[in-house]
Amino acid sequence: MPQVWFRPYVWMDYRLALLFTLIIPVILLIWAFVQKTDAIQRLLIIYWRVASLSAITVYLLIGGLPISFISALMARILIPISLWFWVDINDEIDYLPKSPLKLMFTSWRWAMTVYSFLGAISLLPFLSCTFSAASLKNPFCSVWAEAPLMFKDYFHHNSKTGFLGFLGIVGLVIYVVYLSYFVFVKLGKHGRSATQ
Repeated sequence: MPQVWFRPYVWMDYRLALLFTLIIPVILLIWAFVQKTDAIQRLLIIYWRVASLSAITVYLLIGGLPISFISALMARILIPISLWFWVDINDEIDYLPKSPLKLMFTSWRWAMTVYSFLGAISLLPFLSCTFSAASLKNPFCSVWAEAPLMFKDYFHHNSKTGFLGFLGIVGLVIYVVYLSYFVFVKLGKHGRSATQ
């Protein structure tokens, strides 16, 4: 396979994603649960619901489905929105007493926002990969599937890529239905309040 000059940056992005979107939020959620910090717990649960689009994207990439580039971009856009959207939770977090948890959570939230913004910009040139059935055979596009395929080798080595891609499509359909319900029904009733 021909080398592409940006391969190390793609792999660096996957490593940063593992840190920012998985490891740190798990630590923060456990910490918030132990400290009984309700506002941070609620925001992190909302984050996990929205961030599930990133996991769906991994399965779409494993299946070689070009729509994965759009879902990756949407995840980069929706995740920071989910972290700042809720007026009531933001107010509760602002009024929390100073603590290491609050400092760590606030730092992560800002870092996640910057990371997502830069990631969304870096994905824009790859949207062209969405519009060609053979795009993931092109090294320019296929470099994004390398880490998901390694994930498949570690965790789904007996599964076929087509089946995992199908799971990604099912997950995407469920995600879009839930997001549509939220935007067109719940948002109109409750606005920017996470408390129902």
